[in-house]
Amino acid sequence: MATLTATPTATLTIRAGETLPSGPIVAVDVPAEEYMARYAEDFHEWLRGVVIKISPESLRHALIIKYVTNLLDAYFELNPSGQALNAPFVMRLKTTGSFREPDVQVILNDNPHELTDTAMIGPADICIEVVSPESAARDYGNKQIEYEQAGVREYWIIDPIRQRCRFNRLDDTGTFRDIQPDDGERYHTPLLPRLALHIPTLWQDELPGISATVQAVQAMFND
Repeated sequence: MATLTATPTATLTIRAGETLPSGPIVAVDVPAEEYMARYAEDFHEWLRGVVIKISPESLRHALIIKYVTNLLDAYFELNPSGQALNAPFVMRLKTTGSFREPDVQVILNDNPHELTDTAMIGPADICIEVVSPESAARDYGNKQIEYEQAGVREYWIIDPIRQRCRFNRLDDTGTFRDIQPDDGERYHTPLLPRLALHIPTLWQDELPGISATVQAVQAMFND
């Protein structure tokens, strides 16, 4: 058993077999209701009573999130089968005892879980995280495990630092499988028919604007 000091004065006891949450710990022993009231709107996440601060976005991080969200919004305009929501909108995962704020979460209309005004109660269909230096351990580690256990159907990790993407898709056994893009470096998912995410576009110095993104999505539906 080990006791760590959280920022600024709280302490957290880690027992054998438990994993230390990744990220700056700002408070412990916080009830879920207090987290939602005090912390959720200011880019914090919650894991079994521990509140973790999410670092502010870099410009590149923000631009990639904006582009991916524009792409999904354009897609749902043409195929109104769901919606995309950005952090700090909360996803509450009861199976793992955590409140996460994915950079983007896709919630389809046939998702069986409850979408409220303040949170998604249960797993989104697709969770998308854009990696920053501070979030790498959390995105590749804690979140991948939690999202798999909770039943998130797909988990996309977009890593501009290493210029790579990882697309995890839940199989029939409840295990994430790494799905590769096609030969043209486009990722396709059966959850979003006709959509193609062109991976090299994510690494461009200047990302497509709204008009170009809408035109690209329209072309996908015309193919």
